[in-house]
Amino acid sequence: MGKKRTNKFARPQFSPIGPQNNIKEEEEEEEVGEVYSPAGDLLEKLQSVNPDIREFACASISKLVQEKKVIPSFLQKDVVRCLGPLLLDPSVGVRETAAGALRNLSACGGYDVCDEMVKQDVMTPLTALLRECCVELNAYGVTSQKQKGADKPCVEDIANEAISILWNLCESSSTAVSVFNKEGLLDVCIQCLRRFKDNVELAISAAYCLQTISEDNTELLPSLIPSALQVLEMVLLSSEDNIEHRLLRTLAADPSDDEWEEISSSDESDNSMTEGAGTLISPPCLSAEVLSALVFYLIPKRVLEKTEFPDGVTVDVCMKYPSWQHLIAKMKRIQCRALTCLHNLLSVLDIEELGGPVALQALSQHLAKLVFSQSELPKDSEFLEAVTSAIRSLLQRIASQNLPQSLTAQQLMILCQAGAQCENTSTRVNVVAIMGISGSALAKEDNTAELLKTIGNFLLQVANKDSSLVVVGEALDALIDVFADGKEAKKAADQMKLVQALKSFQPIFKSRIQKEGKGNITPDQRLVLDNVKINLKRFIAYQEALAKK
Repeated sequence: MGKKRTNKFARPQFSPIGPQNNIKEEEEEEEVGEVYSPAGDLLEKLQSVNPDIREFACASISKLVQEKKVIPSFLQKDVVRCLGPLLLDPSVGVRETAAGALRNLSACGGYDVCDEMVKQDVMTPLTALLRECCVELNAYGVTSQKQKGADKPCVEDIANEAISILWNLCESSSTAVSVFNKEGLLDVCIQCLRRFKDNVELAISAAYCLQTISEDNTELLPSLIPSALQVLEMVLLSSEDNIEHRLLRTLAADPSDDEWEEISSSDESDNSMTEGAGTLISPPCLSAEVLSALVFYLIPKRVLEKTEFPDGVTVDVCMKYPSWQHLIAKMKRIQCRALTCLHNLLSVLDIEELGGPVALQALSQHLAKLVFSQSELPKDSEFLEAVTSAIRSLLQRIASQNLPQSLTAQQLMILCQAGAQCENTSTRVNVVAIMGISGSALAKEDNTAELLKTIGNFLLQVANKDSSLVVVGEALDALIDVFADGKEAKKAADQMKLVQALKSFQPIFKSRIQKEGKGNITPDQRLVLDNVKINLKRFIAYQEALAKK
């Protein structure tokens, strides 16, 4: 009592979309003259004898460098050489905020900035910091975790920031990878991974770093001693069933480097080609009682009836009376929800519960009628999402039974080309999946190489041009499925130079995952994308190995 606690600033959190501040005004002031420079002023504060001022300056820089336009002004004033020594500052608060600033700089600056950071020797203090964190983690065990409600950062917070910097640098710089190998930093990553039960966030950062560092890095193999492999095994055998731990287990299983399990020369690699990365979660399972009720009360039949939009006479009557016109929108909504229900029913019911092969063929014709009965395709976004979801599920069931498709190749192409232009991301994902399912079925037939080329070029175009990383991943996954095997698929792939196209696109895809995958997508989506990245590398290696035979 009697003492007043100093209110310290709140450390800003990393935001992928950039900070909400007046950076633009500050930049304009800087351009007008040399009177005031936020970069120069903040870098000067880094030299203060007061740790609170140093911490404040680090946090401010951390926030500012999230705006890419600001980064050059800091680089010109040697921000890396100013921040680097602060990674070993006596104050743990300064260490954490300095690491946060360097992490944001490496994440938002891109490859060129990461290269410049490595050239300015940021790896030396970073390596020393990681070593110190490792020693403290070993010494204090779980007691190093931050106490609930405590303001003081713990060693695990600092280690997480440092591992994130290491991950970003190694993703962008071969020099950083060489330093990683030379300094034996694998041990540090394994030590952070070991704490997966107590701090899954730290373990995930370490796993991402391991996945990045293991790609095309033969020098890493001698460091894989039994104790390191035991930690990976512990992670893989863990029983926690939340999204974070599922993501961690996915990252720990085969960190995408062929040498780790020699997958490029094994039969397992061949088998993996036919496994799509999109089906990571089992379809929902319903109890026998619920399934029986759905069938007994003819729910599929009732849902199917609701997918039919009322006839023209009914619509004309509604349009005639103003008080009834709102019913048209409600009828459209009912139709869309019925199509969504149909999509779900197709996912959980057996073929016989759906009415058998004949009913599936009839359903295919019904959905085709909904889409193609008018002179032009419907443009309503909600309807397109619902109907493409239903068609996707239907084609999956038809393909699983090796039944012929009722939709013609021309109809599918028209639908998918229209859907690919839709603003709704789910619709674009659906049409890409539809194309993949159809292509996989065509690859088993004779004289289909030309159609497969059309499908392949469509999927390549989506992968190269779509703004959504999720849609891009779905397109690559579909390409792998369509061209995994078969004489016609091989013929089409050779003619369209598929492997060369994918090989050129591979670094672009990896770069997009690095830039967009740290905040713009869900953990489930990131998990799928990481699997697609692994499968893409395997597919290219597999196809190149076949070409040499």
